[in-house]
Amino acid sequence: MLDFNNLEVAFSSKSKKELHNAYFLFKTIKSPKMVKFLKWASNIALKLKVPIGWVVKPTLYKQFVGGETLSDCNKIIDHLKKYNVKATLDFSAEGEQTPEGIQATFEETLASIDFAKGNPNLAYAVFKPSTITTDEILAKASEHPEQLTPEEKKLFDEYRERFAALCKRAYDNDVRLIVDAEDYCFQDAIDAQTDEMMRLYNKKRAIIFATLQMYRHDRMPYLEKIYADAQEKGYIAGVKFVRGAYMEEERARAARLGYPDPICKDKAATDANYDAGVKYVMDHIDRFEMFMGTHNEESNYLLAKLIEEKGLEHNDPRIYFAQLLGMSDNISFNLANQGYNVTKYVPYAKVKDVIPYLIRRAEENTSVAGQTGRELNMLSAEMERRRKQK
Repeated sequence: MLDFNNLEVAFSSKSKKELHNAYFLFKTIKSPKMVKFLKWASNIALKLKVPIGWVVKPTLYKQFVGGETLSDCNKIIDHLKKYNVKATLDFSAEGEQTPEGIQATFEETLASIDFAKGNPNLAYAVFKPSTITTDEILAKASEHPEQLTPEEKKLFDEYRERFAALCKRAYDNDVRLIVDAEDYCFQDAIDAQTDEMMRLYNKKRAIIFATLQMYRHDRMPYLEKIYADAQEKGYIAGVKFVRGAYMEEERARAARLGYPDPICKDKAATDANYDAGVKYVMDHIDRFEMFMGTHNEESNYLLAKLIEEKGLEHNDPRIYFAQLLGMSDNISFNLANQGYNVTKYVPYAKVKDVIPYLIRRAEENTSVAGQTGRELNMLSAEMERRRKQK
């Protein structure tokens, strides 16, 4: 029976020292003041080029990042394999949007797709479209494509060529590729090309996956549109579900520019929208493959229940559960222990390049009622369980 409170399974991969280190880390980032200080200090250090790897690497970096390079990630890939959990490697460097930075990110993403080829322990590859162009070009092409200058159109065409090249490499390597979701102002252009790539490469199985941020109230109509298109044109739609990552920024931008707020009215509405999307895909699983990315226990229980109700195998290759490395191990490892397909999102990049990502992880998890509080409670309970066993 699936039970996310099974501590023995949840933390079977952690030594006593690793448990204590994780507890100390989450205890530290529980404080909003501490997280604000860490953000301020890291920004100053990066600007002044002060080395801070000696502080970050054994703490935040070790908890949430797989390594600096693809080959560095082999250690965590092999570790997860022991517990029937696969990895999804995500190049998480926050590089400058210069021609050189864009080209370097493009080439690294190609390398990550090649790295995943033929490796049964790597479930997907992934890329963020805004890392292979500039924010300005992507926003204008999404919201006002008719206003692109000839030079901007050339830059946008180059972006589309990079996007298409990544998708073709994934198809040639038989590697499933997730196109990550972005800000509202970027998403229309991303959706249009993702749809195009799904039609081209998903004829026999899902290779290209669109990401739907379900805190947007327009994502269910988009999901229904994908399904109708897949039926009409004869392909398998790949869908990744997340709740969303840019709520405050989205609401502020909508208010500033005077367009309707794209975000659901509250968390309950977001949760309902998310679960409706999962149910819709499961009701039409003949035309979908699904990557469900969430740390919400109820949504994970829901999908497991739907798999049972529809008489599908726990390890049906069309369905994956996913959580971030270093978080919600109680969900990941208990699902894997029951034979479900599970993958951990494993970021990798050099310490200085991944610090913005790490600070976001810390910022997202400062609420006692949120992720940090849950992690601390679980870790504390497991340490107590082990003490009683002595």
